[in-house]
Amino acid sequence: MENRIVDLHLSDRATRQKWQQFLESLGIHNFSDAEVDKIDFTLGLLDEQGQLVGTGSAAGNVLKYIGVCNKEAVPGARFNAIVSALTNRLFQEHRFHLFVFTKARYSASFQHLGFKELAHSDVAAFLETGDPNVDDYLAAVPRVDGQATKKVAGIVMNANPFTNGHRYLVEQAAEENDLVYVFVVNTDLSLFRTSERFELVKAGTADLKNVIVVDGGDYMVSYATFPAYFLESADQTIRYQTTLDARVFRDTIAPALNIKTRYVGSEPLSRTTGIYNQVLQQELPPKVALKIIDRKTATNGNYITATEVRKCIKDDNLDAIVGLVPATTQKFVEDHVAILQERIKEGMNINGN
Repeated sequence: MENRIVDLHLSDRATRQKWQQFLESLGIHNFSDAEVDKIDFTLGLLDEQGQLVGTGSAAGNVLKYIGVCNKEAVPGARFNAIVSALTNRLFQEHRFHLFVFTKARYSASFQHLGFKELAHSDVAAFLETGDPNVDDYLAAVPRVDGQATKKVAGIVMNANPFTNGHRYLVEQAAEENDLVYVFVVNTDLSLFRTSERFELVKAGTADLKNVIVVDGGDYMVSYATFPAYFLESADQTIRYQTTLDARVFRDTIAPALNIKTRYVGSEPLSRTTGIYNQVLQQELPPKVALKIIDRKTATNGNYITATEVRKCIKDDNLDAIVGLVPATTQKFVEDHVAILQERIKEGMNINGN
């Protein structure tokens, strides 16, 4: 009997235990619910004796938890079999654009199967396959006449929701540059959905004629998609995720759009974003300058944060967000407060950035 591919149902306790033990034997150790619960399906490769010798999972269009036991007659055969089975299943589900985050030493193996490396660090690599790819994404980004000779800047933001602090950062960039791209991180794991955040940023900057708001697509790497399972600590995860993010921006996004400066807000409150800014400072220059703008404060002297706005929504204290957000965000919150509060009641995390 030849090796065969089977579905592994991780909801079954015994199956999950065997799967976890197999991956632990390969040096993968993080099996938190936050990681595993994102998985849509898991495949296993069984040998002639019915023993698990390979596995891989998918969460959305991201391949995760890929591991094989390499005691085989044909080197790479098991790896090829599990990755091919995953991609075929995803293609059947009409997912034709796939990503993988993996240990850097496995990047070449994925490239042999048609994946293109977008960025790598000394530990991790970020690859894609299928369409639309990064070239298609960049081709769809609006340009202006004579862009190659203009002073162009970029900002990446989650804007959950868009606040006067975000607005201030965009204003500073718009005053100092001919053109500013604002990339809105694409993840629906925030209180405000991607489509909502995108429209709030557009509405909140509509009067700034040299600002173009762009969906970050799959290329502004979000904490939600980056798998932490092969890294040892939360800080390490943030650093390597940010390193890949910065290198994609520096080497692929910025050159295509002539972006010479990236703007960020100072970060006195969030340790995570503080690390993010540190890594950007290490990675972007000299190809892309990093400009840190002091965070805007409210009339009471406190820093304006989206976290504070979300807490006010939770507490049904909408009067308190006046002055923290533009009128366009204020109106959206007032019109949709019941929906937003229901999302919070259903478990949407409002902490963080």
